[in-house]
Amino acid sequence: MPQGVLTSYKQFLPINENTPIFSLGEGQTPLIKSRNIVKIIGCRELYFKFEGCNPTGSFKDRGMVLAVAKALEKGVTNIVCASTGNTSASAAAYGAYLGLKTTIIVPQGKVASGKLAQAIAYGAHIAVIKGNFDSALSIARELSSKHPIELVNSINPNRIEGQKTAAFEIVDDIKRAPELLFIPVGNAGNISAYWKGFKEYFELGFSKELPEFHGYQAAGASPLVTGKVVENPETIASAIRIGNPASWENAIKARDESGGLIQSVTDEEIISAYQLLASNEGIFCEPASAASLAGLILEKKNGSDFHDKTIVCIVTGNGLKDPENAIKISPASYGEYQNDYESVEKVLVN
Repeated sequence: MPQGVLTSYKQFLPINENTPIFSLGEGQTPLIKSRNIVKIIGCRELYFKFEGCNPTGSFKDRGMVLAVAKALEKGVTNIVCASTGNTSASAAAYGAYLGLKTTIIVPQGKVASGKLAQAIAYGAHIAVIKGNFDSALSIARELSSKHPIELVNSINPNRIEGQKTAAFEIVDDIKRAPELLFIPVGNAGNISAYWKGFKEYFELGFSKELPEFHGYQAAGASPLVTGKVVENPETIASAIRIGNPASWENAIKARDESGGLIQSVTDEEIISAYQLLASNEGIFCEPASAASLAGLILEKKNGSDFHDKTIVCIVTGNGLKDPENAIKISPASYGEYQNDYESVEKVLVN
């Protein structure tokens, strides 16, 4: 039985005797070794940290379990978050498990149906606003400042503390840190959390090196690349469709301290990587998750030499989060045939 983040990494987390310990099975997600894409990249080793195997299908569960545990420790009975989808699903699930009133604020028409369906199923109160994520977060902040409601977005430091455990798992699995880490960047809490985790493990002697971070935003939502807020971010990658990241400064710190970069990839490059990951490695992720691989492929095309590198790409969410895009952008591999053996055989054998 999985122990969960609060038990597995208790000694590295802000947990005391008053912190409730519970789990929905978050953490211990697979680090999948590439069999095919590694040949395209030409690196020594390529791994995909598949966070889509968390209980609600995204990396958000790692931080949410700790944020909710610390909220319970304070006696809080209400939680709130703004979300483009994954945070809402995670908050709603843990809220349901622990009997908390959960309020979700989401931008109208900007949340994938699979994620919204999760929040609805878990019984959260959902407020759909005519604005973007940044507007939703502003409202959530004000609610938590004026009422006894815990804000569980990544500006809550306990979210970052929980999410850093993914970095611990990578080192635990391959017994060292990779030379390069590629990661999607939206609200920028995750890149900040991974850097915190790798640094802590390095300082404690669990690894002898630190990875260079390569963060990738969608071109239509790339404020960290342009250096200015994007008022109306647009991208097929809904999970990273954020114009004013809450963890902006920490993301830049992770980039600079690691000697890495934060760049952008187009929707076309994201879709291509999304399809490649599914058809060549059997990993079905939501579009935003493919930004990490899209960035790696772009760097390879631009002449980067990775032959002596061990690389980890972070895959942040499950493809079932966004089923419409899977059907819409993937090539059709099915068809209708006559109700007889010969017509099916003709297609499938030839």
